[in-house]
Amino acid sequence: MTTTAADPTRLTTGLTRLTDRDLADLLMIRHFELALLDLFSQGRLNGTTHTCLGQEYVPVALYSLLDDGDHIFSNHRGHGHYLARFRDPHGLLAEVMGRQGAVCNGVGGSQHIYRDRYLSTGVQGQSLPVAVGVALHLQRAEPGRLAVVHIGDGTWGEGSVYEALNMAALWQAPVLVVVENNGIAQSTPTEKEMAGTIAARAAAFGVDHHLVDSVDVEVIRRGLDPVVQRVRDLRRPCVVEFLTHRVGPHSKGDDSRPAETVEFAAEQDWYRRYRCDHPEHFEAADRTQREHMAAVVREIEGRPAARWEDR
Repeated sequence: MTTTAADPTRLTTGLTRLTDRDLADLLMIRHFELALLDLFSQGRLNGTTHTCLGQEYVPVALYSLLDDGDHIFSNHRGHGHYLARFRDPHGLLAEVMGRQGAVCNGVGGSQHIYRDRYLSTGVQGQSLPVAVGVALHLQRAEPGRLAVVHIGDGTWGEGSVYEALNMAALWQAPVLVVVENNGIAQSTPTEKEMAGTIAARAAAFGVDHHLVDSVDVEVIRRGLDPVVQRVRDLRRPCVVEFLTHRVGPHSKGDDSRPAETVEFAAEQDWYRRYRCDHPEHFEAADRTQREHMAAVVREIEGRPAARWEDR
């Protein structure tokens, strides 16, 4: 079964006015990611990072429908997932910078985070079979709980995705597969590397598919509520596909997209659109989060290096 979220917002009407909490969460994630890119550009960070600029609304819209007992499996572009779940920019930045107070004592870095029932990994497709296994455990031990796993459009090139969908369908595991389809797998446009559609691939296993083509948090949340509840109540897996846009680089600074493609993504960006639709609400909240994140950076930079022995 395929369902589609209505899209009254896609450059035709204004976005719904957000609650203060939702707007603060969105802007916290946005300014965290911008701060990371700035730190990298100044040579103050090592390694790499993959920001979710433009995709912040995905976890903000979804996670209010989850509870603390649900498991979340994130991916390489997972800062927004972590921040929407825990609202802990200090711990995450300390992790990326290897400073005391880090979520994983500085050994996980940007991509590999474990906290409570949250796990992220940079290995494409790794989390989906694990999520199905966890969902099967929840089905037996904690009925009504579910596993949420985030993947991208490029991950559909991994065989583990299909093995996991097969098991989820056979066992009726309560797993919600969230596909953040931003139309490009690192530097390869999706249409050049994936035949057919994600909906058809889910249907081949008898797995439900729900399409979200909106950046409006309230519209998305209303559409997802019955979807999430169906996974809980019927223990029926579902693929939720977000047609989204990455407005930042793939990682620190590598963006091979043509200028017109980057500009089109920017035009769809919730940040630009909400600023135009609700300027008074936006400006004060944006300034608050910008200043808050600058203070977070200063505070974390002043901490000593993390030591594994301190765990």
